[in-house]
Amino acid sequence: MSYNLLKGKRGIIFGALNDMSIAWKVAERAVEEGAIITLSNTPIAVRMGTTDELAKKLNATLIPADATSVTDLENVFSTSMEVLGGKIDFVLHSIGMSPNVRKKKAYDDLDYDLLSTTLDVSAVSFHKVLQVAKKMDAINEYGSVVALSYLAAQRTVAGYSDMADAKAVLESIARSFGYIYGKDKKVRVNTISQSPTVTTAGSGVKDLDGLLDYSERMSPLGNASAMDCADYCVVMFSDLTRKVTMQNLLHDGGFSSMTMSADVMHQYCKE
Repeated sequence: MSYNLLKGKRGIIFGALNDMSIAWKVAERAVEEGAIITLSNTPIAVRMGTTDELAKKLNATLIPADATSVTDLENVFSTSMEVLGGKIDFVLHSIGMSPNVRKKKAYDDLDYDLLSTTLDVSAVSFHKVLQVAKKMDAINEYGSVVALSYLAAQRTVAGYSDMADAKAVLESIARSFGYIYGKDKKVRVNTISQSPTVTTAGSGVKDLDGLLDYSERMSPLGNASAMDCADYCVVMFSDLTRKVTMQNLLHDGGFSSMTMSADVMHQYCKE
């Protein structure tokens, strides 16, 4: 069901790889709510994924770009403003990758060169997106920038490795840049700490199935799905949240407020 929450708004969605991606769901919901958008992902992801299918479905221009490259990001914003016919109203940063996780490196045995890549791709790219947008004055007043995070930024999750560090940096950037961008341009910057979700990127996390089962049993409302997250992002992009900024918004079915649920206790007490 559409409520026209984004009617007349222009957006950029970073990170839609395939229909398992949260960014993919966000793009679909944004257009359903009346927005026009562009899509961006790395050139290799564009070649390996199916983002071109999404672009055709949503009548969206696909702009290959490395989000760690300032030059590429400048092209994303300038091209988006050209094809969409004006300044941007919302941006989704759904970008995360850890070579250490992919190579199953333990947290106490990290490859530091790979750690630099993790931080650059998964966190510093968010700063670059914001800095480029601000310098280009590419986002309208009360525009909304959202990045996807995870609770491991604040609490230890075994197997999440250096991605936890990246998410902590990501959330810090939202606060620090959110103050400046809000004060200077009235642009709001937030992160959404999503439930563990089955995505192409998330599937690399050790024992993901166990984590999903545990969080489902622990959360009074159950895990938030990718589509649930898309709905939340739409609200954050809309004018209904014009005064929400510099927040890490927990979207996890109540998991983050729990210590022990009856379902989990019952599971552990089975004979």
